Amino acid sequence: MSKIPLTVNGAEKLRTELHQLKTRDRPGVVAAIAEARSHGDLSENAEYDAAKERQGFIEGRIKEVESKLAHAQIIDPKALDADGRCVFGATVDMEDQLSGEALTYQIVGEDEADIKQGKISINSPMSRALIGKYVGDIVQVQAPGGTREFEILDVRYE
Repeated sequence: MSKIPLTVNGAEKLRTELHQLKTRDRPGVVAAIAEARSHGDLSENAEYDAAKERQGFIEGRIKEVESKLAHAQIIDPKALDADGRCVFGATVDMEDQLSGEALTYQIVGEDEADIKQGKISINSPMSRALIGKYVGDIVQVQAPGGTREFEILDVRYE
């Protein structure tokens, strides 16, 4: 498996989720299974079936998060010597050339992406267009509505 790029914050969120899954969710579902078993016949016990399904989900998620952390390449944007270039972890301020709208995005790993928080995946068309560019550059992004142009106003490594 190849390395999975993560920011320091993204890796910390995954570690927190893993800790919660192992210390709170897993013991809780084990208790729910034990409770459901105490009700008798398991063949017609909806609580037991739901608890077993939840247990499967939790165990699967634990394996997934552990694998991601084991294969993570943690990148601290503050420690990069990118010389003003757009790179993984950078926060980019830009302006839509058509509408004049100001946008700010941070380029993050697949698991960290959340457009509502201004975090876009390294694999997104916008990130691919931004990577390697400098302040003042105009980037073209192929969007569902056609090609759009953005001017890079600032690049920060936070």
